[in-house]
Amino acid sequence: MVPDEKITLVKNAVANVVRGSSSAIVALAVPPFLTRAMSPETYGVWALVLQLSAYVGYLDFGIQTAVSRFVAHANERGDADFRDRMVNTAFVVLTVAGALAVIALIAGAALMPRLFGEMPPALFNDARLALLLVGSSLAIGLPMSVFNGVFVGLQRNEVPAGIIATSRIISAVLLIVVVRHGGTIPQIAASMALVNVAAYIVQYVMFRRLAPSMRLTPSLASKRHLKELSAYCLSLTVWSFAMLLITGLNVTLVAHYQFGAVAYYSIAASLVTFIAGLQNAIFSAMIPNSAVLHARGATEELGTLLQVTSRYGMFLLLFTGLPLILLGDWVLRLWVGGAYAAHGFLLLQILIVANIIRLSMTPYSVLLVGTGQQRLVIMTPLLEGLTNLAVSVVLAPFYGAIGVAIGTLAGAVAGVLGHLLYNMRKTADIRVDVQKLIKGAILKPLVCSTPILAVGLVLHWINGGTPVVRATSFLFGCIGALVCALKWGDVGGFRNVMRHGTAQWPNSAGA
Repeated sequence: MVPDEKITLVKNAVANVVRGSSSAIVALAVPPFLTRAMSPETYGVWALVLQLSAYVGYLDFGIQTAVSRFVAHANERGDADFRDRMVNTAFVVLTVAGALAVIALIAGAALMPRLFGEMPPALFNDARLALLLVGSSLAIGLPMSVFNGVFVGLQRNEVPAGIIATSRIISAVLLIVVVRHGGTIPQIAASMALVNVAAYIVQYVMFRRLAPSMRLTPSLASKRHLKELSAYCLSLTVWSFAMLLITGLNVTLVAHYQFGAVAYYSIAASLVTFIAGLQNAIFSAMIPNSAVLHARGATEELGTLLQVTSRYGMFLLLFTGLPLILLGDWVLRLWVGGAYAAHGFLLLQILIVANIIRLSMTPYSVLLVGTGQQRLVIMTPLLEGLTNLAVSVVLAPFYGAIGVAIGTLAGAVAGVLGHLLYNMRKTADIRVDVQKLIKGAILKPLVCSTPILAVGLVLHWINGGTPVVRATSFLFGCIGALVCALKWGDVGGFRNVMRHGTAQWPNSAGA
């Protein structure tokens, strides 16, 4: 990897972290205001509206990711005509998808009383109007997301990161202002929709400024490019459907079986989203670079990249997830109040464990997309999603929200086993030793984290202790884990990668 490529990789990673951090800031800053201004039932309705509106995003079919990959690959080959035709074909497809989304939103609003019979009847009209406002704004954003794909393909990740981060922060501020002044759920939804539309306008302006030579006209769309786009996105669509089963249905299932627990489940899930957003933001920067490495046929370098990034990803998951597992009830009490801590802590613990497991495969999933091999591994995401859904549906009638959380955990275990035992042997373009990957990228970080786990056992033995005792104990546990990581966790490997370049990367998970 030449110096310019290293700088670009780091810049894109930082931009993605900024983008992910904005989501984290919103996820952490807004709930304290809402939970103190709304009843749990009203907050549950708002959380359900956000979940149902988010279904619009699944109609992206992975096209934004495909655009970033095709733009990067076409620019590497100097094929501007192919690039422009793929971009326009994607734009047309997502415009149609947006229109279908609006129709689906109208149908969903009409069916609300049948789907969520435990929702307070007085809140149905507000929920319907809010769903149409937020969902329709996201439907408009479907074709506009093509511009974000172009920015990423041009390795200008800072552009979508800046636009999205700014819009989310503005939306959060407006939401808080509206809530503090006694605003209703439809008024909150209207403020969010207006900010979304304004962000789309900025995206288009930046597209015209950064890619002036790129043509944007529906006449460039073609059946041939649609076929190629569809072939690439087929597996991404399966992945998207699997993600719908894994994370997209949880709040909806809780609302159907135990509406009273929606607020508590949503709060727990928002903290989990913080970890997932951070993980995905960091590693999504590898997509254009892995596409370039794949174009060069650098299979060994891709394998080493997987080993190194998986190890660091696991450390990141453990050092962000374990504090919430051990101190989550205290965090929830300070953050959103005692009622949410009492009802949400067990949910939070189960969901954190589940997501540490499933997100350990994030670097592998990103490399699959970057190298265009995601079509080879469509069964495992479906296995995870169907396992999640099946266990949730079986347990939710008896255990409510807890049953849905256990379903997420069961699905995570199934998904990771599928990747390790089946998929990695099929994706030959990423040459990796699975046993070394398990040892160096999963087991080693777990062993280095034993001081934090030991603190958890001690805290359990003393029945929790005071907040001061718990915080102090946890601090010592983190220091011990950090020492172990520095001494035995092979964290020096990343410094070697950045110093010597891709061609001299070490070839083992212990690098």
